[in-house]
Amino acid sequence: MAFKLAVVFMLLLVVGSLFSGLFFLYRDKGNGDRVVRALTLRVSLSLLLFLGLLLAWHFGAVGR
Repeated sequence: MAFKLAVVFMLLLVVGSLFSGLFFLYRDKGNGDRVVRALTLRVSLSLLLFLGLLLAWHFGAVGR
């Protein structure tokens, strides 16, 4: 159960980072690097979530 909550929490962080990137894009009008940092964080969180799911599947924590 804790693993499922962690996955949902990570997905919420990814979506939150996506919307913060959209907010900064609108607010800064394309000037500044806050959009790039927000989207870099989103990609990093997505990769971390994907690798975590792969490792959990490999070690039998999910899906078997």
